[in-house]
Amino acid sequence: MADSFLRHSPLAHLGLAGRAGAFEAGTAIEAGVTMGERPYRGLVNLRGPAGDKAFADAVQKALGAALPVEPNTTTGKGDVAVFWLGPDEWWVVTPSDGPATADKLRAALAGQKAAVTDVSESRTCIHIRGAQARDLLAKGCPLDLHPRVFAAGQCAQSLCAKAMITLHQVANDDAEDGKDGGPAYDVYVLNSFAEYLWLWLEDAAREYGLRITSQ
Repeated sequence: MADSFLRHSPLAHLGLAGRAGAFEAGTAIEAGVTMGERPYRGLVNLRGPAGDKAFADAVQKALGAALPVEPNTTTGKGDVAVFWLGPDEWWVVTPSDGPATADKLRAALAGQKAAVTDVSESRTCIHIRGAQARDLLAKGCPLDLHPRVFAAGQCAQSLCAKAMITLHQVANDDAEDGKDGGPAYDVYVLNSFAEYLWLWLEDAAREYGLRITSQ
């Protein structure tokens, strides 16, 4: 992990905080979509045998959250979320502190068949919410995002506008977090594709009305 004073968001040069500030200062806009960056999230890749009780128990003791074993689901406790990525692979997501989380898992899993890798510096997170958030993602993502199929607490690896993403729905249409009358999503994208994907989403959202927000 880079020293904190050296960390640099891949979207920093787009001036999103300033643009969000303009709206927060009172610029009125009818927005079907609200977007912002959630940079510097802690991301830890965890590999191990899901069916091994000792492995699962050690992870739960370290994180306070059980491993999700159903495909494309998440579990969590407090600020920690765990994403199912495959039969023996998960992401552990925190607001920050990826290295500390990785160290905690390595200590808990010492001597077991497991791999723990901090990948926090590889990706950023674009948060999207609003009445047309689902419509916006559907323009570039092949997943079926209908609420009967994909709802809060689910995640999936896919593409959006040909960029590889991990998509996590964090709120349903009627949830408190869906402040703009629609669902809310976190889109994790590799730093090298972050600017491309942001600009694509921003352009695709114009027909709905777009508000930039700080996260």
